[in-house]
Order: sequence, then C-alpha cells, then structure tokens
Amino acid sequence: MSEKADPAQKLYNTMRLWEFPDQYVVEPTDGSSEASCLAISRLDGSMSLIGSYLIVITDRECIGSYLGYPIFKITSMKVFPCDHSLKNSKEEQKKMESEFSSLLNVAERTPGLYFSYDVNITLSQSKSETYGLSCSAQRLHDLGDESKLLPLWRQADPRFLWNNYMLEVLIDNKLDPYLLPVMQGSILLNVPDFPASHAKYGTRMWRRGADSDGFVANFVETEQIIQLNGYTASFIQVRGSIPLLWDQIVDLTYKPKFEIVKLEEAPRVVERHFLDLRKKYGNVLAVDLVNKDGGEGRLCEKFGNAMQHIASDDVRYLHFDFHRICGHVHFERLSILYDQIEDFLIKNRYLLLNEKGEKVEEQVGVVRTNCIDCLDRTNVTQSMIARKMLEFQLRRLGVFSAEETISTHANFDESFKICYLGFPQNLCSYMDLAFSSDTFPSLQNSFSVWANHGDDISIQYSGTPALKGDFVRFGQRTVQGILNDGWNALMRYYLNNFRDGTKQDAIDLIQGHYIVSVSRSMTATTQKGGIEAIASFPLALSLIMTGFFFATMSLRRVRFDLWNLLFSIMWASMSLVIAAFVRANGRMFCNRPRLHQPRP
Repeated sequence: MSEKADPAQKLYNTMRLWEFPDQYVVEPTDGSSEASCLAISRLDGSMSLIGSYLIVITDRECIGSYLGYPIFKITSMKVFPCDHSLKNSKEEQKKMESEFSSLLNVAERTPGLYFSYDVNITLSQSKSETYGLSCSAQRLHDLGDESKLLPLWRQADPRFLWNNYMLEVLIDNKLDPYLLPVMQGSILLNVPDFPASHAKYGTRMWRRGADSDGFVANFVETEQIIQLNGYTASFIQVRGSIPLLWDQIVDLTYKPKFEIVKLEEAPRVVERHFLDLRKKYGNVLAVDLVNKDGGEGRLCEKFGNAMQHIASDDVRYLHFDFHRICGHVHFERLSILYDQIEDFLIKNRYLLLNEKGEKVEEQVGVVRTNCIDCLDRTNVTQSMIARKMLEFQLRRLGVFSAEETISTHANFDESFKICYLGFPQNLCSYMDLAFSSDTFPSLQNSFSVWANHGDDISIQYSGTPALKGDFVRFGQRTVQGILNDGWNALMRYYLNNFRDGTKQDAIDLIQGHYIVSVSRSMTATTQKGGIEAIASFPLALSLIMTGFFFATMSLRRVRFDLWNLLFSIMWASMSLVIAAFVRANGRMFCNRPRLHQPRP
C-alpha cells in the first residue's frame, strides 16, 4: 500500500541557491512561513536543514523629526535563532550555524541605521514607478498624492533600503504592518525637519569600482536643503567609485596595487553608469580628483579614455589632480577647480520652491565627484561646491547682495565650515536648514552637519572618520588635524588587513549578495588548502618576534660560547625567512571574506 502524500507538505516552486566555500544552501522563496533552508555539504553531499534568524531592533533614539514626524536612530539590535531543532543536529551543522551566528553578531553592530514609522525618509516612489531625481526635495515635489498613500515600504526606493532583502519573506506573506523600512547613513538634526537614507554596502578594500551593470561602490547622493521665509532651496551632488572593473586587494602593504580587470569592458561599463546617472539626474559633470601619476595614474588614464567615447553636451569629464595642485595643506587652491566648473553649476541650477510650494527653479544636472575612496578629497571638494551654491541661493532669496559672500560674515563662515553631508551606494542624505535672514549666528547649529556627516559616512565605509576633516571644520589644516589623520590612516590599515573581511561577509550575508542562479555552468568556490588553510598573521608575527628574541639572547652569550653565534644566526635567519614569506604572500595572511571572491 502506497503512502499518501501530506497535502500540507506542498512542494516549493521557487528557490534560491546560496554558494559557500564548504556547502550549498537552498532557500525556499515562495512565501512558505515555516520553510527551513537545506544545507548540502560540498565535501560528501550530506544534507541537513538549517533555521532562520530574526534581527530585532531592541533600542532606539529619537533624533528629531521630518515633516512633523519623529525620526529614530537604531542604537541596539539583537539576533534570535528561529529553529530550536538544530540543538540536536550534527557537529558539522552546529559549526556552520555558529559561523552564521557570528556573522550576524557582526551585523548587530552596523552603524548609522535610521527609520520612521510615519514618513518615507528616502523620499522615493514605489518599486514599480520610474526613477526620477531620487532622494530629493525636487523629487518629493514631483510625486503624486497616490504614491504617498502606498504602504511605507512600497514608497521606499529599494536602492536605499538597508533591509530590503530581509523584508522579502514578509512581503511575500503580505504583512505590510510589519514592514519597517530601515536606511543606513547619517542624520544630524539641529532643526525641526531633516531626513537621510542608505546605499550599496561594502568595506573600503572589498568594494571597489563598478560591477558589469555600471553600479559603483560607495555611491553617495548628498542634498543640501535650505528653508527661508517660506521658500525651500535644494542642491544635490553625487559621488562614487571610478566606474571601471578594478580591485585593490589587501596584501599587508600600506597601499595595495590597483588591478584593472576585463579592460575591454571598460567603455560599456562606463556608458551604462553614466546612462543611469543621466536618467536620474540630467546633465552630468564628472570631476576626477585622483593622481595623474603612480598607481592612481593608470586608473585615471583608463577612466579618461573611456569617457572620451561618451562625452557630449550632456556628459562632461574633468580631471583635477588634487594632490599635485592642493598638496596636503593648500586646499584654498580648489578655487582653480571652481573656475572650471562654475559655468556648469550656473547652467544646471538648483531647486527653488516659493511660499506656495510652486517650482521656481529646477536642478537639471549634477556634479559627480570621485577620488579613490570617494571620502577625503571628495569631502573637501563637495563642501566647496555646496558652499558656492549656497551663496547663489542666498543671493536669489535676497539674503545676500550681489557682492556678498559667506566669508564676509564671520559667524556664518565659521558655521558653514563645520558642515558636511553625504551617504554610501546608493546612499542619499539631506541637510534641512531653517534660519532667520537677520541672524547669521543662528546658523551655527544648523551647519554643524557637514563635517560630522562626512565622518559618519567614512566610518561606515573605511572604519575611521574622514581625513582632512580639519579643513572642512576650520578652513585650514591644523597640527591636531594632521596627527588625527596619521592615526586614522594607521587604523584604516589595520581594519583593511585584519578585520574587514569578516565585516564584508556580514554585510553580504545580511544583504543577500550571495544568491546565485542554479545552472550547470556554476563553478565551485575556491577553498583554502595547504599552508593557506593555517596561515595566521598573529602566529607568524609571534614566530618572528620569538626568533629575534632568541637571536638577541644568543648574541649576548657569544663571549661565553662561540656556538651561540651560530644559534643567533639560525634564529635570526628563521625570523627573516618567515618575514620574507609573509611579505611575499601577504594576501594569504589578511582577513579576507570567505564568501566574496575577487574578480578573476
């Protein structure tokens, strides 16, 4: 007698395949609420079910409001497993679950997460609508009332939704009241209204360049909003990694080599990137701040060559060798750059709404700035551009006369220099300023956004505050600022080489970046073997230091016994050999992502 099938055990009709170094994980995606993932060992083909996890916001802080609605910053999260049956699973299964859990624990400490229960702080439309000028007052003005009646998660732009992947199972089950959009970035509120949001995530050395579709790492949209006497003025800038297929894999050197891959695809990738920018922002001026010589020079050359094929009235490319012209202290020489881009800024304008909310001016183009990290040189340059555009806006609103500048008002100038804002891929940010035209000192708190916000974005991408922040804050380089930059540079080196691999795994796990198509052409992930499997920088450093210690001790005893000279040479040689091996195989000893594989 045949066994009848349990009607409750319905076949899964849609699934995802996750590829890990030691196993495949099959995840049902048809909305089955009690579905467990299936883990298949790549070693022996054994199978087992694995559970799911809940990431719960356990603490929050109200940091202000936008449009009268409170905005919250997440100050604590907790991961909870959902399947107690795993307690009786095999040791291999428990080990794998432990690895998942450790990565999620890293994700618990994700900085700069914000949300609102009432208002869409991405200022975007639903997923099904055409993208316009996103994350801006201009785009909010253009939205229809119907889109504002949609559930909050549908109003959110998926590019800026940090928990987009995690919401999928709730979306499949039509649980709109549980769908809380969360954005990552920086919101610094000194006035009643002001929003911000999220991007394409990654760490500094493990997310470089572009993908084959032209989407770049650390893409940041920044908006400066001013409210004055019923008028609203807005100005947007963007930044992003050089849109080529390139890597900079850590190898224990202070500045790893730049590796450009699939150079033949560069024109197509650049074209796709700028086509996307044109659709979203209108005219584009790409300002490239990287060095003309050295390792950066090759990237600069290839980027410039690729831009020649797409340059037009709508897309311009301008190279400005920031380090050669400005050095490390003469940032006032950015005026040379401004003279070259002033015509673009004047022509493409900014958004201006009158007291009735009617559009008086419209921004029809954007400046896209990049250096290598799109953090430090970019921060200084964007703050200069924002400052100049603010002067245009204040003259238009009658606050400044034709000859007045921010520099002519001491309190205003001091306040603006500590203002900076920006967000990572596909991050956008907002600074909403409300002030009285007759009291410039009241701007001091409003303008304190810029430098602090730049630090926030840098911390999310590189792990440290931004370099050159003293100039953004004070308008000049300071001894303390230079010392801080030195310390932050050392911290970046440590984090890049010894911490960011695990952090990148956690980011990609939480974002669902390891989903691959099930196909016969799928290749296995490279697995560590031999010396690489046991390579450990702390162990190697300990052996090196131990060798030198015994070499020194033996040298001190040479006068008593010449054999100690031989021992000293032997110990010193051992240390030098290990040091040379580590230096020659630096990548092997770095903390690399287990899930992320560099481009071939």
